[in-house]
Amino acid sequence: MVGVRADLETRMRQVDTVGVIERAAAAPAALDAMAMFAAPGPVKIISEVKRKSPSKGALADIPDPAELAGAYETGGATAISVLTEQRRFGGSLADLDAVRSQVRIPVLRKDFMVSEYQLFEARAHGADIILLIVAALDNRQLRDLYQLAGDLGMTALVEVHDESETERAVDLGARLIGVNARNLKTLEVHREMFGRLAHLIPDDRVKVAESGIRGPQDIADYVAQGADAALVGEALVTGGDPSAAVAAMIEAGARVRGGAA
Repeated sequence: MVGVRADLETRMRQVDTVGVIERAAAAPAALDAMAMFAAPGPVKIISEVKRKSPSKGALADIPDPAELAGAYETGGATAISVLTEQRRFGGSLADLDAVRSQVRIPVLRKDFMVSEYQLFEARAHGADIILLIVAALDNRQLRDLYQLAGDLGMTALVEVHDESETERAVDLGARLIGVNARNLKTLEVHREMFGRLAHLIPDDRVKVAESGIRGPQDIADYVAQGADAALVGEALVTGGDPSAAVAAMIEAGARVRGGAA
Protein backbone atom coordinates (compact mmCIF):
# COMPACT_ATOMS: atom_id res chain seq x y z
CA MET A 1 0.00 0.00 0.00
CA VAL A 2 2.84 2.32 -0.87
CA GLY A 3 1.56 5.86 -1.25
CA VAL A 4 -1.82 5.38 0.44
CA ARG A 5 -0.87 7.23 3.60
CA ALA A 6 1.05 9.91 1.69
CA ASP A 7 -1.98 10.61 -0.49
CA LEU A 8 -4.16 10.62 2.60
CA GLU A 9 -1.94 13.19 4.30
CA THR A 10 -2.21 15.43 1.23
CA ARG A 11 -6.01 15.33 1.38
CA MET A 12 -5.96 15.96 5.13
CA ARG A 13 -4.00 19.14 4.55
CA GLN A 14 -6.71 20.26 2.15
CA VAL A 15 -9.63 19.32 4.42
CA ASP A 16 -8.80 18.76 8.09
CA THR A 17 -10.45 16.16 10.30
CA VAL A 18 -13.00 18.56 11.74
CA GLY A 19 -13.93 19.66 8.24
CA VAL A 20 -14.42 16.15 6.88
CA ILE A 21 -16.50 15.14 9.91
CA GLU A 22 -18.74 18.15 9.34
CA ARG A 23 -19.12 17.27 5.67
CA ALA A 24 -20.00 13.67 6.53
CA ALA A 25 -22.65 14.84 8.99
CA ALA A 26 -24.16 17.13 6.35
CA ALA A 27 -24.38 14.42 3.67
CA PRO A 28 -27.71 12.70 2.92
CA ALA A 29 -28.20 9.53 4.94
CA ALA A 30 -26.56 6.39 3.58
CA LEU A 31 -28.73 3.87 1.77
CA ASP A 32 -29.39 0.56 3.55
CA ALA A 33 -27.20 -1.64 1.40
CA MET A 34 -27.61 -4.74 3.56
CA ALA A 35 -31.36 -4.73 3.06
CA MET A 36 -30.77 -4.96 -0.69
CA PHE A 37 -28.05 -7.62 -0.46
CA ALA A 38 -30.06 -9.78 1.91
CA ALA A 39 -33.30 -9.54 -0.07
CA PRO A 40 -34.56 -12.71 -1.77
CA GLY A 41 -33.95 -12.99 -5.48
CA PRO A 42 -31.18 -13.60 -7.99
CA VAL A 43 -27.47 -13.08 -7.42
CA LYS A 44 -26.54 -9.52 -6.55
CA ILE A 45 -23.97 -7.90 -8.82
CA ILE A 46 -21.66 -5.14 -7.58
CA SER A 47 -20.53 -3.49 -10.81
CA GLU A 48 -17.24 -1.63 -10.76
CA VAL A 49 -16.01 1.60 -12.29
CA LYS A 50 -12.41 0.57 -12.92
CA ARG A 51 -9.93 2.22 -15.29
CA LYS A 52 -6.84 0.12 -14.57
CA SER A 53 -5.40 -2.45 -12.20
CA PRO A 54 -1.95 -3.46 -10.90
CA SER A 55 -2.26 -6.86 -12.59
CA LYS A 56 -3.53 -5.79 -16.04
CA GLY A 57 -2.56 -2.14 -16.38
CA ALA A 58 -4.95 0.07 -18.36
CA LEU A 59 -8.36 -1.53 -18.82
CA ALA A 60 -10.70 1.12 -20.18
CA ASP A 61 -10.99 4.80 -20.89
CA ILE A 62 -13.94 5.94 -18.79
CA PRO A 63 -14.55 9.61 -19.59
CA ASP A 64 -17.93 9.59 -17.88
CA PRO A 65 -18.13 7.32 -14.82
CA ALA A 66 -21.68 8.48 -14.13
CA GLU A 67 -22.83 7.25 -17.53
CA LEU A 68 -21.18 3.87 -16.95
CA ALA A 69 -22.77 3.59 -13.52
CA GLY A 70 -26.17 4.42 -15.00
CA ALA A 71 -25.75 1.60 -17.52
CA TYR A 72 -24.90 -0.78 -14.69
CA GLU A 73 -28.02 0.26 -12.80
CA THR A 74 -30.15 -0.23 -15.91
CA GLY A 75 -28.74 -3.75 -16.26
CA GLY A 76 -29.85 -4.63 -12.74
CA ALA A 77 -26.76 -4.03 -10.59
CA THR A 78 -27.43 -4.01 -6.86
CA ALA A 79 -24.55 -1.62 -6.11
CA ILE A 80 -21.79 0.31 -7.85
CA SER A 81 -18.16 -0.01 -6.76
CA VAL A 82 -16.00 3.02 -7.44
CA LEU A 83 -12.21 2.83 -7.24
CA THR A 84 -10.96 5.99 -5.58
CA GLU A 85 -7.29 4.98 -5.35
CA GLN A 86 -5.32 6.95 -7.94
CA ARG A 87 -1.82 5.45 -8.11
CA ARG A 88 -2.73 1.85 -8.96
CA PHE A 89 -6.29 2.15 -10.24
CA GLY A 90 -6.59 5.64 -11.73
CA GLY A 91 -9.60 6.48 -9.58
CA SER A 92 -10.58 9.51 -7.54
CA LEU A 93 -13.15 10.92 -5.15
CA ALA A 94 -14.44 12.93 -8.12
CA ASP A 95 -15.47 9.61 -9.69
CA LEU A 96 -17.33 8.74 -6.50
CA ASP A 97 -19.13 12.11 -6.58
CA ALA A 98 -20.11 11.62 -10.21
CA VAL A 99 -21.49 8.14 -9.65
CA ARG A 100 -23.36 9.10 -6.49
CA SER A 101 -25.11 11.91 -8.36
CA GLN A 102 -26.25 9.50 -11.08
CA VAL A 103 -27.57 6.33 -9.44
CA ARG A 104 -30.20 5.51 -6.84
CA ILE A 105 -28.58 2.27 -5.66
CA PRO A 106 -25.83 1.89 -3.03
CA VAL A 107 -22.32 3.03 -3.90
CA LEU A 108 -19.15 1.39 -2.57
CA ARG A 109 -15.98 3.39 -2.06
CA LYS A 110 -13.27 0.88 -2.93
CA ASP A 111 -9.87 1.90 -1.61
CA PHE A 112 -7.25 0.85 0.91
CA MET A 113 -9.00 2.02 4.07
CA VAL A 114 -6.56 2.47 6.94
CA SER A 115 -7.91 5.39 8.96
CA GLU A 116 -11.10 6.82 10.41
CA TYR A 117 -10.58 9.94 8.29
CA GLN A 118 -11.16 7.90 5.14
CA LEU A 119 -14.51 6.62 6.43
CA PHE A 120 -15.72 10.14 7.19
CA GLU A 121 -14.39 11.12 3.76
CA ALA A 122 -16.31 8.28 2.12
CA ARG A 123 -19.55 9.32 3.83
CA ALA A 124 -18.95 12.98 2.93
CA HIS A 125 -18.76 11.96 -0.74
CA GLY A 126 -21.92 9.86 -0.58
CA ALA A 127 -20.63 6.32 -0.10
CA ASP A 128 -23.06 3.80 1.38
CA ILE A 129 -20.52 0.95 1.56
CA ILE A 130 -16.83 0.89 2.35
CA LEU A 131 -14.22 -1.84 1.87
CA LEU A 132 -12.23 -3.21 4.79
CA ILE A 133 -9.41 -5.56 3.78
CA VAL A 134 -8.69 -7.90 6.69
CA ALA A 135 -5.10 -8.49 5.53
CA ALA A 136 -4.34 -4.76 5.82
CA LEU A 137 -5.66 -4.25 9.36
CA ASP A 138 -4.89 -5.62 12.79
CA ASN A 139 -7.79 -6.76 14.96
CA ARG A 140 -8.20 -3.44 16.76
CA GLN A 141 -8.11 -1.42 13.55
CA LEU A 142 -10.58 -3.78 11.91
CA ARG A 143 -12.97 -3.62 14.85
CA ASP A 144 -12.77 0.16 15.21
CA LEU A 145 -13.26 0.88 11.50
CA TYR A 146 -16.11 -1.64 11.28
CA GLN A 147 -17.82 0.02 14.24
CA LEU A 148 -17.35 3.49 12.81
CA ALA A 149 -18.80 2.43 9.47
CA GLY A 150 -21.93 1.28 11.27
CA ASP A 151 -22.10 4.45 13.34
CA LEU A 152 -22.03 6.45 10.09
CA GLY A 153 -24.84 4.33 8.64
CA MET A 154 -22.60 2.60 6.12
CA THR A 155 -22.20 -1.10 5.39
CA ALA A 156 -18.71 -2.62 5.48
CA LEU A 157 -17.70 -5.14 2.83
CA VAL A 158 -15.11 -7.14 4.76
CA GLU A 159 -12.65 -8.79 2.38
CA VAL A 160 -10.78 -12.03 3.09
CA HIS A 161 -8.20 -14.14 1.26
CA ASP A 162 -7.62 -17.20 3.45
CA GLU A 163 -8.99 -19.24 6.33
CA SER A 164 -7.56 -17.16 9.18
CA GLU A 165 -8.85 -13.93 7.67
CA THR A 166 -12.27 -15.52 7.17
CA GLU A 167 -12.35 -16.50 10.83
CA ARG A 168 -11.53 -12.91 11.81
CA ALA A 169 -14.30 -11.53 9.60
CA VAL A 170 -16.85 -13.97 10.99
CA ASP A 171 -15.81 -13.29 14.59
CA LEU A 172 -16.11 -9.56 13.88
CA GLY A 173 -19.77 -10.11 13.07
CA ALA A 174 -19.38 -8.89 9.49
CA ARG A 175 -22.61 -9.37 7.57
CA LEU A 176 -21.17 -8.75 4.10
CA ILE A 177 -18.04 -10.85 3.51
CA GLY A 178 -16.10 -10.85 0.26
CA VAL A 179 -13.79 -13.68 -0.72
CA ASN A 180 -11.11 -12.25 -2.99
CA ALA A 181 -9.67 -14.87 -5.32
CA ARG A 182 -6.66 -12.70 -6.11
CA ASN A 183 -3.47 -13.25 -4.14
CA LEU A 184 -2.42 -9.78 -2.97
CA LYS A 185 1.28 -10.65 -3.17
CA THR A 186 1.47 -12.40 -6.54
CA LEU A 187 -1.71 -10.87 -8.06
CA GLU A 188 -2.60 -14.31 -9.40
CA VAL A 189 -6.25 -15.38 -9.40
CA HIS A 190 -7.23 -18.68 -7.76
CA ARG A 191 -10.92 -19.18 -8.49
CA GLU A 192 -11.11 -22.22 -6.23
CA MET A 193 -10.59 -19.93 -3.21
CA PHE A 194 -14.27 -19.02 -2.93
CA GLY A 195 -15.33 -22.64 -2.64
CA ARG A 196 -12.55 -23.28 -0.13
CA LEU A 197 -13.65 -20.48 2.17
CA ALA A 198 -17.41 -20.16 1.61
CA HIS A 199 -18.29 -23.01 3.98
CA LEU A 200 -16.52 -21.15 6.80
CA ILE A 201 -18.97 -18.26 6.47
CA PRO A 202 -22.34 -18.76 8.20
CA ASP A 203 -25.37 -18.84 5.93
CA ASP A 204 -26.88 -15.80 7.64
CA ARG A 205 -24.08 -13.66 6.18
CA VAL A 206 -23.96 -12.43 2.57
CA LYS A 207 -21.12 -14.12 0.68
CA VAL A 208 -19.51 -12.12 -2.11
CA ALA A 209 -17.21 -13.59 -4.78
CA GLU A 210 -14.50 -11.14 -5.87
CA SER A 211 -11.82 -10.88 -8.59
CA GLY A 212 -11.16 -12.59 -11.89
CA ILE A 213 -14.79 -13.01 -12.92
CA ARG A 214 -14.75 -13.36 -16.69
CA GLY A 215 -18.43 -13.66 -17.50
CA PRO A 216 -21.77 -15.37 -16.80
CA GLN A 217 -20.30 -18.86 -16.45
CA ASP A 218 -18.05 -17.76 -13.60
CA ILE A 219 -21.07 -16.21 -11.89
CA ALA A 220 -22.99 -19.48 -12.30
CA ASP A 221 -20.08 -21.43 -10.85
CA TYR A 222 -19.81 -19.14 -7.83
CA VAL A 223 -23.56 -19.21 -7.18
CA ALA A 224 -23.42 -23.01 -7.27
CA GLN A 225 -20.77 -22.79 -4.54
CA GLY A 226 -22.91 -20.55 -2.36
CA ALA A 227 -22.23 -17.01 -3.55
CA ASP A 228 -25.00 -14.51 -2.85
CA ALA A 229 -23.26 -11.69 -4.70
CA ALA A 230 -20.29 -10.98 -6.93
CA LEU A 231 -18.07 -7.95 -7.46
CA VAL A 232 -17.19 -7.56 -11.14
CA GLY A 233 -14.93 -4.98 -12.75
CA GLU A 234 -12.73 -5.90 -15.69
CA ALA A 235 -15.29 -8.05 -17.53
CA LEU A 236 -17.79 -5.20 -17.44
CA VAL A 237 -15.55 -2.28 -18.44
CA THR A 238 -13.99 -4.20 -21.33
CA GLY A 239 -17.08 -6.00 -22.65
CA GLY A 240 -18.60 -3.24 -24.77
CA ASP A 241 -22.18 -3.36 -23.41
CA PRO A 242 -22.08 -3.03 -19.62
CA SER A 243 -25.84 -3.04 -19.14
CA ALA A 244 -26.34 -6.25 -21.10
CA ALA A 245 -23.31 -7.84 -19.41
CA VAL A 246 -24.75 -7.22 -15.94
CA ALA A 247 -28.13 -8.60 -16.99
CA ALA A 248 -26.49 -11.73 -18.44
CA MET A 249 -24.63 -12.38 -15.20
CA ILE A 250 -27.80 -12.03 -13.15
CA GLU A 251 -29.61 -14.40 -15.51
CA ALA A 252 -26.80 -16.96 -15.27
CA GLY A 253 -27.04 -16.92 -11.48
CA ALA A 254 -30.82 -17.22 -11.60
CA ARG A 255 -30.62 -20.33 -13.76
CA VAL A 256 -28.45 -22.03 -11.15
CA ARG A 257 -30.94 -21.17 -8.41
CA GLY A 258 -33.82 -22.34 -10.57
CA GLY A 259 -35.59 -19.01 -10.64
CA ALA A 260 -36.17 -16.16 -13.00
CA ALA A 261 -33.93 -13.13 -12.97
